[in-house]
Amino acid sequence: MDTTQQPSRRPTAADAEPDGFTAEERAAMKERAREVRADKRRRAGASKADPEAEVLATIAGLPDADRALAEAIHTIVRADAPDLAPRLWYGMPAYARSGKVIFFFQPASKFKARYATLGFNDEARLDDGAMWPTAFALTSLTAAVEDTIRELVTRAAG
Repeated sequence: MDTTQQPSRRPTAADAEPDGFTAEERAAMKERAREVRADKRRRAGASKADPEAEVLATIAGLPDADRALAEAIHTIVRADAPDLAPRLWYGMPAYARSGKVIFFFQPASKFKARYATLGFNDEARLDDGAMWPTAFALTSLTAAVEDTIRELVTRAAG
């Protein structure tokens, strides 16, 4: 009987998930598929669901820290960029123009991260030279952070 130890191997994501996606990532993809189906039903007139109500319900269901950030962002968007339409995007609060998501709020709890994220898609008008940030980590809300969010939302909405 061989009693020698085999060298230890570090576990990889592939070890935990056969398809390479975490449970949270698979859940987000399923949420997105539901959102696409609901949007098709809405456009066909078969559903009268209100996208803003869905966003507010999602925000209300977040843990306290994430909820406070999401509520503040929603309030800023409705005041400073009222032409953007609230909607869900991969189960996250997002804000769109003409059906295209401009930016979104990713709660820390969504993917068990240490911070929430305010992310901007390529439709956002944040261009600044040859390089600019498209996502910002959020850990708490201060007056300075609110001012920065307000400025980013206003620029992104164009």
